[in-house]
Amino acid sequence: MAVSVAVGVSEELDPVEAFGIAAARAARGLEGDCDLALVFAGAPHLGHAKWILSEVHERLAPRSLIGCGAGGVVGAGREIEEGPGAVVWALAAPEAEIATHHFEVEPLADGVALRGLPAPAELGDALLLLADPYTFSAEVLLAQLNATRPGMPVLGGLASAAAAGSAALFRDGDVLHGGAVACSLAGVPFVPCVSQGATPVGPEMTITAAEGNVIVELASTPAIERLRAAIGELGAREQRLAAEGLMLGLVIDENQPAYERGDFLVRPIIGADPDAGTLALGERVRVGQTVRMHVRDGATADEDLRDALRAQAQALGTSGAAGALLFTCNGRGSHMFEIPDHDASAVEDALGAPAGGFFCAGEIGPVGGRNFLHGFTATIAVFAR
Repeated sequence: MAVSVAVGVSEELDPVEAFGIAAARAARGLEGDCDLALVFAGAPHLGHAKWILSEVHERLAPRSLIGCGAGGVVGAGREIEEGPGAVVWALAAPEAEIATHHFEVEPLADGVALRGLPAPAELGDALLLLADPYTFSAEVLLAQLNATRPGMPVLGGLASAAAAGSAALFRDGDVLHGGAVACSLAGVPFVPCVSQGATPVGPEMTITAAEGNVIVELASTPAIERLRAAIGELGAREQRLAAEGLMLGLVIDENQPAYERGDFLVRPIIGADPDAGTLALGERVRVGQTVRMHVRDGATADEDLRDALRAQAQALGTSGAAGALLFTCNGRGSHMFEIPDHDASAVEDALGAPAGGFFCAGEIGPVGGRNFLHGFTATIAVFAR
């Protein structure tokens, strides 16, 4: 039997009714039994988390389930950015091997230890990850997985809603109060897609002196001085966008003849020291690394997402997409685009398949074969038929 995906959405105020409706809609659209469900609940619903899970299990009977609190939900071509949104995303994949996990971090004198992580060989072909940003370091987990399971895609996001005295994470029938929940997948055709929503501008520059996350020199010139010169060479529109929020893109794989959009890990400039001429970036850097300025607005984010989706649709070939999971930044939506439901409709238009997900406090996905925690991105898991 081919892979099937279905999505149910509700805006009902009553939590049990909302998730009963969403789960029933997902069950009606699914071809086969539900092997995996992802549940995304708006903050007003989180105080009734246990009842929510019971309703989903009764209506859909998923073999495995993970979920989290969401500042906004996405499904059926719609984006519900606030309020009592309810989304149930369902997958039927009878040949898949699926397991759910709960990870925690324990502080140590010299760092942190990960708890609940199985042996690398037991993690399947891909991992879906939903993490509580207050009690779990997704970056620590990603660093370990990049080292122990290089090339294995990890996609997901940080829970973006919680309610006083209630939990933000779900695993199977359990309501959890911290850490991260994950689902390992094997035997499911799966294509990752990360749209960073930014476009490269200006020249490529080489880091010639650096320490940690601080760029000291670009092209043997104090970093601030070289960057100012590069900004001065931009056109008027690009200078305006740079003034609103300039970022730097770091080349991930240097073994290419040329670097295009998507070959850079885009990070914000988080500080500058005019006296020293240095720039602080939201990522560690190294001497010899190639960087390029990036800018972002609604138009460039739209173009980047549609280009990325077009590439993924072509990669799927004639089989086409069964459906998709969409993890989009809570700084996108109406904050970035003038039209409603932008990311949700773009994904369904490009793939011709149902998509569901949520607005994240940080998105997780691979760039250049390594997994990172991002901001302002749309990260998508595309499931082939």
